[in-house]
Amino acid sequence: MSEKDKPCCTAEALRRIRQVDVGGITVGLAMLDDIIDEVQGLHLASKDAIGEELLKRVKVYNYIPPAVTEKYRIALLREYEKKVTP
Repeated sequence: MSEKDKPCCTAEALRRIRQVDVGGITVGLAMLDDIIDEVQGLHLASKDAIGEELLKRVKVYNYIPPAVTEKYRIALLREYEKKVTP
């Protein structure tokens, strides 16, 4: 994400929220589409690496409870694959 694409404030980040199913619960994740684009550009080879990178970047803008980190990682990978698979 280039400097001009980063949200100027929390309010701007809130405008970029996408709803995602995490373990049967719908949650809103800020900046997810931008994060997926960034991670896709890294050309990571393994699902583990992609999942960890997605999780790391999503945590910058969103709180993820430690008890459900794995559920978030699975949901993030699912959203990533939906967006990048033709």
